[in-house]
Amino acid sequence: MRERQPGYLRLAESGELARRVTLLNEKLRSCVICPHHCRVNRLEGELGFCRGGARAVVSSYGPHFGEEAPLVGRGGSGTIFFAYCTLQCVFCQNCEISHYGMGDEVSPSELALIMLSLQEKGCHNINLVSPTHYIPQIVHALSLAVKEGLTLPLVYNTGGYDDPETLKLLEGIVDIYMPDLKFGDNERAKKYTKAACYFDLATAAVREMQRQVGCLKLDERQIAYRGLLIRHLVLPNNLAATDRVLRFIAEELPKETAVNIMAQYYPAHQAYNFPELAVRITGKEYYDAVRHAKELGLTNLL
Repeated sequence: MRERQPGYLRLAESGELARRVTLLNEKLRSCVICPHHCRVNRLEGELGFCRGGARAVVSSYGPHFGEEAPLVGRGGSGTIFFAYCTLQCVFCQNCEISHYGMGDEVSPSELALIMLSLQEKGCHNINLVSPTHYIPQIVHALSLAVKEGLTLPLVYNTGGYDDPETLKLLEGIVDIYMPDLKFGDNERAKKYTKAACYFDLATAAVREMQRQVGCLKLDERQIAYRGLLIRHLVLPNNLAATDRVLRFIAEELPKETAVNIMAQYYPAHQAYNFPELAVRITGKEYYDAVRHAKELGLTNLL
């Protein structure tokens, strides 16, 4: 069915995808891709907060079976893990990738080949993990992959610190948005991620994502092909202000918004430098969060 086809196919046919490649690439000359707005010239080798340069850095890729069920199915989610990040979470469980940049630079044509290889392996989607700072490079690669037959839905798997103006240039390109809403409090977010105004900017980004793709839609195999899926990681002692995050979702988004409340926090990276983060969450803290989500009327908890 045409409505289930990735939107980027239609943009490619009309020439709009090529125009977006040009517009996004120009943003790298004075980089305002993410909310940090470093305004460095990445095309000339200057580095900003994210430390991403002119080329994307890929840490690993392959079928992944640990994602949410609507993404995994039988063939797995075709994940591409990008190095570096727009956040510097002190508790990051993938710090080798996000903080230390483990990976290899790839050209747009090489990234396109990675996308096509995941399709050939039978994956259900192309899952871009921490893509924000490489949006121009990814869209360029996508435009090349489309010419070689890519037809899988594109998943934008982000930490939530995204610029709504940049996201507008992804309308019709991204099929499934999967943002984290990490914190419901700006000050705590700044302390633990070094991101200013995180909650304000992340909620604005999520509103834009919802506007573009709506609620999560599944096909007859129960595989997602379009929509929004929000993740929230419960932190010990309600440091994430989980109650405020859930209230935002319940009050400002449809009640059927797909939400994954996650319990897998453990102290990692620099968490032991913060006594309040140096403990695991309790079962009660997790189940209290789930119960609160249900009390708020959220009906699609994954």
